[in-house]
Amino acid sequence: MLINDIDPKDFLEFVPEEGIIKLKDQRMLLFDAVALGLLRKELIDTFGHFAARSILTRFGYAHGWRTAELLRSEYPTIFSQDEGGSYLHMLFGLTRTCDFNHSDNLASGFSMQVCWDNSYEAEQHHLLFGVAEEPICWTLTGFASGYESCKQEREVYFIEDKCRGAGDPFCRIVGKFREDWGDELEAHQPFYSMESADTLLKGLTQKLKRTELDLKRQQEQLSLYNANLHNISGLVTRSNEMKRIVELARRIAKVDSSVVVSGESGVGKERVSRFIHDHSSRASGPFVAVNCGALTETLLESELFGHKKGAFTGADRDHIGLFEQANEGTLFLDEIGDISAAMQVKLLRALQEKEIRRVGDSQDRKVNVRIIAATHRNLSEEVKANRFRADLYYRLCVIELTIPPLRDRAEDILFIAKVILEQVNKDMNRNVIGFSPKASELLLSYGWPGNVRELQNVVERSVALCMGQEITPGDFPETMTQNPVLKSQLSTPTLSLEEMEMEYILSVLKSCGGNKTLAMEKLKIGKTTLYRKLNDYRKLSEELVTA
Repeated sequence: MLINDIDPKDFLEFVPEEGIIKLKDQRMLLFDAVALGLLRKELIDTFGHFAARSILTRFGYAHGWRTAELLRSEYPTIFSQDEGGSYLHMLFGLTRTCDFNHSDNLASGFSMQVCWDNSYEAEQHHLLFGVAEEPICWTLTGFASGYESCKQEREVYFIEDKCRGAGDPFCRIVGKFREDWGDELEAHQPFYSMESADTLLKGLTQKLKRTELDLKRQQEQLSLYNANLHNISGLVTRSNEMKRIVELARRIAKVDSSVVVSGESGVGKERVSRFIHDHSSRASGPFVAVNCGALTETLLESELFGHKKGAFTGADRDHIGLFEQANEGTLFLDEIGDISAAMQVKLLRALQEKEIRRVGDSQDRKVNVRIIAATHRNLSEEVKANRFRADLYYRLCVIELTIPPLRDRAEDILFIAKVILEQVNKDMNRNVIGFSPKASELLLSYGWPGNVRELQNVVERSVALCMGQEITPGDFPETMTQNPVLKSQLSTPTLSLEEMEMEYILSVLKSCGGNKTLAMEKLKIGKTTLYRKLNDYRKLSEELVTA
């Protein structure tokens, strides 16, 4: 059977009682051309020209490939003919082929040239957008590429060089094997790859992140009315020192300088870094974190900069590094003080030149990232000891934030523990209401060498083991109950529970400017209780003065 002998009825089967149109066993659909045109417009308006073209090109490619597979199995005679794919364009109502040329020999190689004079894509794009600046038959070109790639069993790409949508008298596509196109294919190939889908997903992610950030900021405004707890973007604090850190981080977020966040392990360096990212102009971009101290030099280089296929044993594919993944966003380098001298040189170059080179590659790639580095070491002392490059230190440490250890901000301990308790209750489906007085005293007297991370582990363990409604010292690890690191050993005296209560009430009253009504609201106690306690404190003060 020749192409010209085909009757559409031989191809299509209409089953109206089932609402189905079939091409052999494959279900087909009829779409209104205007509706498809409006879909194109919605894609362009919502996601932009690049993403819309990527979606429609890949859709056309998949359609062409599936159609070729169907013809190969059901109509092998038609499949073997050069003009089979071109005829299907007309059969489906997509366009009319007015000229067709094909060459496939050893001397000239594979090439195909097809001209159309009634492309539905050119028609709809022209109606909705006017004359285009470049060819716009994206779906039809993708269809041809997918069809011929399946048929030839190797990559074939078509490029449209004339288009009625761009003001030309007809549309024309030219197809060649991938390797025969040379550099000319470079501008077109991204629309066929998954990277184009990544661009779409990135656009969606950025929109969702912007919405999420708006909600976070609204929650922060509402948190100003929270009398007992300051919980700002996951930073739970009552201490003045941490409030100062949070405000400084908010100001740092407005500029694009590199930042070093220092402090003991577990104090929340990554959380502060995420806070800076979330309040910066890069908030809709990615936040990518890596623990530099957990990787060998070779693995770290590959993780940061990526590698080419075949760069080393086991590199069976190209790998995009974290610098590229964090493009337009923030790269968080945890434990930066642990990297080797050789790695420091490579990192310095990336920061200075704002470009990276994948392992095993010869091509430099521009990157636009903000660097936030974290360390438990004193980098200035490391520089003096010649263990850390001074030029890298000054490149990284434009601004430095030092997070105080948990033992130095006692006001935060119980409040952070309460927040963790609420979350753990939800995760474990428990209903532990709080900490007993003795448990609270132990939480405050313990030195927390592991800081907030250790506190979280302790609370989780305690909720899991708790048999009653309150956590007691018996639910804590033995390291806390048998050998507590008392803050008296760390320059801070241990207070009794009554003394801690007095200090807390007086500090709340002071923060309210002496306004007792506001203090009662924050403390959630009645007027009689507050006045009684204040009277007791005054008597105690008088007794101490008399003594």
